[in-house]
Amino acid sequence: MPKEHRTVQFTGMVQGVGFRFTACRLATGFEVIGDVRNCRDGSVECVVEGECTEIDAFLAQLEDRMSGYIHQRSQQTAPCSGQFSGFGVRY
Repeated sequence: MPKEHRTVQFTGMVQGVGFRFTACRLATGFEVIGDVRNCRDGSVECVVEGECTEIDAFLAQLEDRMSGYIHQRSQQTAPCSGQFSGFGVRY
């Protein structure tokens, strides 16, 4: 199955609530790599690479866990970059 690269922007009350920690913890249960970071505008950006079904499942679980904090989500899809070796927090 082909792999893809997704950049997902979460807005709402997403900083200071354990969003990045939760994303990192959940990523260990899926075959995904990438990173998550707080943005200056108060949003959180999550960059994920892997098979489409794994990314979908990871994002669904992340959104379920953090649903009380997310007001909106936007995403962009691109070909897999191969720049990641694991999943972590980017500062």
